[in-house]
Amino acid sequence: MRPDSPTPGDAPHPLQPLPRRRVSLGLASLVLAHCASTAGRPASDTGAAGPREQPRELRILCLHGYHGSARILRSQMAPLAEGIQLFAELVFVDAPSLAAGDFGWWHAVDAERDPASGDPGTSGPHRHYKGWARTRAAIIAEFERQGPFDGLLGFSQGAALAGLLVGLRAPDGKPTAERPLRFDFAIVVSGFPSNDPELSRLYEGRDSYDLPSLHVLGQSDRIVPIDASRALAARFTHPVLVEHDGGHVVPGTAGVVDRVREFLAERLH
Repeated sequence: MRPDSPTPGDAPHPLQPLPRRRVSLGLASLVLAHCASTAGRPASDTGAAGPREQPRELRILCLHGYHGSARILRSQMAPLAEGIQLFAELVFVDAPSLAAGDFGWWHAVDAERDPASGDPGTSGPHRHYKGWARTRAAIIAEFERQGPFDGLLGFSQGAALAGLLVGLRAPDGKPTAERPLRFDFAIVVSGFPSNDPELSRLYEGRDSYDLPSLHVLGQSDRIVPIDASRALAARFTHPVLVEHDGGHVVPGTAGVVDRVREFLAERLH
């Protein structure tokens, strides 16, 4: 109900005709009152000010899961995206493997020569991430083509990827061959740490991981156990953990959306 609409119990009063003289006096009073109220009003209140500056949006690169794509993640994130649309411009990209008829940002195998096994590298013994070099090059190319980006958001294997990309972040904002990326925060949803020993060395760059990070964990997640998500969060210097009672999803519940919105609002101040 609009604020100015009558309440259900109020019957509208019938309009009563007013004598001509009373109408004239009433109009004169309104004109005088309007002149008095606008005489000392600032120009901005009367519409003379120029257009207001639009608030800046944060540009966020969004990384999908193992069997996902940019289109799928956009659908999975729809409720969350609606809740943060005033703060963020979301840029969705496909893993480079999709163009070759494959899937995933990498496949966890015993050795590079092994065929893809359908293992995203969530847990288990030390593995080799087949396809990492191609993914690394593709992400750097996306930063050059569509950047700059203020932050990353990853889901599932895309969250694990975001965790590794933080290790490629130039903490001083000056990209190098070793740390070619520049961004300021990460949002990690159902992520897990790398079990590729070679890539795990990226976590040793503590200054790269000294950035704001928000970690969303599902208490009923059967794909990425919550302990794995906590282990990835522990790689960051100042992680903020948000748990929900759902499973392996990008939650769109009010509580989680509010926390993400607050996190992004802080980045704008």
